[in-house]
Amino acid sequence: MSLRNNIEHQWRLWRIAVGFFTRIPIKNIPDFQQHWLNQASRYYGLVGLMVGIVGASVWFASNTLWPSSIAILLSMIATIILTGGFHEDGLADTWDGFGGGWTLEQKLTIMKDSRVGTYGSLALILSLFLKYQLLIALVEFGNISLPTFGFDFPFINELSLIIIALLCGHSLSRVLAVSLIFNQRYVRDIDSSKVKPMTEQQSSTEIIILLLTGLIPLALLPLGAAVLLIAVLLLTRKLLVLWYNKQLGGYTGDLLGQAQQISELIIYLTLLTYYTY
Repeated sequence: MSLRNNIEHQWRLWRIAVGFFTRIPIKNIPDFQQHWLNQASRYYGLVGLMVGIVGASVWFASNTLWPSSIAILLSMIATIILTGGFHEDGLADTWDGFGGGWTLEQKLTIMKDSRVGTYGSLALILSLFLKYQLLIALVEFGNISLPTFGFDFPFINELSLIIIALLCGHSLSRVLAVSLIFNQRYVRDIDSSKVKPMTEQQSSTEIIILLLTGLIPLALLPLGAAVLLIAVLLLTRKLLVLWYNKQLGGYTGDLLGQAQQISELIIYLTLLTYYTY
């Protein structure tokens, strides 16, 4: 493949990733091939970074007009609108299935139901409230010094912790969620899944690019914070895998959505702990 064709193909994959994980309208891609969606998983971390940039921008603009608490809420609303509540839906469905089903078949049936039950409603409300409180607490730390890596950046040497948290939270949580596809078993009937193409075998190219994109927001953190965050996320991934295997013997699309939501909360908790102590 020539350099030009490769660039065009990467741009095509990026558009597919954006169209899959957000509500941004993407024009039909000529001669679309199903396996392109599989390859587009390499850019899901970057899509998360884009969502984080939108959330951070809304917070920054709103915070100049209204209190930070209002700005945080507007930021959360903006990211939910941008993604269509894609991951929040997975969180609610997962808790309905795990809470209301006893057998594997019952859990999967409940998770496929479009209605939201008590367990799902409670999980969604509490997770959104916890996220709101965590982001408010992160705002109180104000600006932090950015790593310089031996270079002098006279105009950008500090950045609000809340902005860094939003960039890390939305990007790294999607990297973690999508990483489950690479070595975990899919347990639902493929033909009924909204993540059907993503469950196919991923190549090393996808996982390498996916993981490398996680370094972009991490570069904004001090080395100690970055290392701590990586360690906590690796532990979180391990615990999610154990939990999912115990419940279903693998993962479903809803469980990927829940993994993103849980790991996003873990990221905010970790950053808050690091800067508190």
